Amino acid sequence: MRWALVKVALAVTTMVVVAFAVPLGLVVKEMASDRAYGGAERQAAALGPVLAITTDRTQLERALASAETGPGGRIGIHVPAGGKGGDPAEIGARRAAAADVAAAIRLGRASIAQVPGGTSLLQPTAVASGIAVVEVYVPDDALTNGVATSWAVLAGVGLALVIGSVAVADRLGTRMVRPAERLSAAAHDLGRGDLGVRVQEDGPKELRSAASAFNSMADQVVQLLTHERELAADLSHRLRTPLTVLRLNAASLGDGPAAEQTRAAVEQLEREVDQIIRTARAQREHTVQVAAAAGCDAAEVIRERMDFWSALAEDEDRTARVAGVDRPVRVPVARPDLAAALDAMLGNVFRHTPEGTAFAVDVHHADDAVIVLVSDAGAGIADPAAALRRGHGGGGDGSTGLGLDIVRQLAESTGGDVRIGRSVLGGTEVRVWLALDGRRPHPGGRRGHRLRRRIGGGAFGRRGRRAARGTVPGAGS
Repeated sequence: MRWALVKVALAVTTMVVVAFAVPLGLVVKEMASDRAYGGAERQAAALGPVLAITTDRTQLERALASAETGPGGRIGIHVPAGGKGGDPAEIGARRAAAADVAAAIRLGRASIAQVPGGTSLLQPTAVASGIAVVEVYVPDDALTNGVATSWAVLAGVGLALVIGSVAVADRLGTRMVRPAERLSAAAHDLGRGDLGVRVQEDGPKELRSAASAFNSMADQVVQLLTHERELAADLSHRLRTPLTVLRLNAASLGDGPAAEQTRAAVEQLEREVDQIIRTARAQREHTVQVAAAAGCDAAEVIRERMDFWSALAEDEDRTARVAGVDRPVRVPVARPDLAAALDAMLGNVFRHTPEGTAFAVDVHHADDAVIVLVSDAGAGIADPAAALRRGHGGGGDGSTGLGLDIVRQLAESTGGDVRIGRSVLGGTEVRVWLALDGRRPHPGGRRGHRLRRRIGGGAFGRRGRRAARGTVPGAGS
């Protein structure tokens, strides 16, 4: 794909450069020719007033010597005979053939004649004795003066455009290919049995959708394997009762080869069932650990928990709002742990705010972190720092404080943190910063600063700092 994009960019840019550079090069050449002939016409026109006044050879030679290119031997004057028996005069350099001069006189306008080494501009001018012709020699190098340099500049600009387009296409191709390569590598790893592999959801929209579908598929595979191993363990446990009956019946068979064989077969069957149970338990624990290490889709978990709490919110006439869950947001925490933390925060809203109090859950996604904001329109928390420490000791309002302690431990397990501030709704806002890949967000970091600024206008602005100093009346944790 990357090479295909480069080839397309190379072909398109080359065609565009050729389509513009070739006509422009021809225009430059034509302009150089027009410039040379325009100068020759000006030189010929400068001698017109002199010829209108006199055809004296001495005066004409003096005027010719003072012309711009006269001393260089590029200007000549063909003067007609002055009377009966007179001869025509030739003054200055004469290169054009007599036939060309006669043709210019006959046409009565300027014409160009080919001469060795270049061309001559023949400009007829009326004089007292007839029509004189001013001849201005234009060498070939004057017709192409500056053309080579202009063509070289055009070629350089065209080459730079081609190289630039190829470089841009290569970068765009890299942005498209890398997510595809990661998706392909993850698919191979999953096929080899690595159930914890997940794909970062970045790149073009189509590849992000494919990565999200792959992650959902991997989560479903882990869940199916977990259910399968739980079913195997349950079935093995169900076999214990009939095995016990068989063992008791085998013990009552007395002695004899058939009885011994029956008891040995029952013991062998019992050992096999025990082995199946141990294997199923070990595989189930491994699958649970893999699922926890793979993380979960925070948007899906939030939607699920909000659906659960919305029923109670409707009963208590509370307005619930959720935002930022319209696209997958993967976080490096286990699904049950994130659900427990959300339930703890939402449970605090219902427990410590009166009925009818609105609340909201917002999700903000950056490159290095995911922020979950749970806010309400209650009275706020009087001592946010103490609320976060209550997990280590009971609170004075009867709350154990374990809810926010669960949230804090979840955030710190990723390298993030939890902060409590004033929400835009007027009450408490609990901000859970979940760092991605264990990278703790730097407060002065570029992306972290931009995300803080985008969400800081409500919870962590002026009012949030007041809440942190304990000046906001509270309702509990």
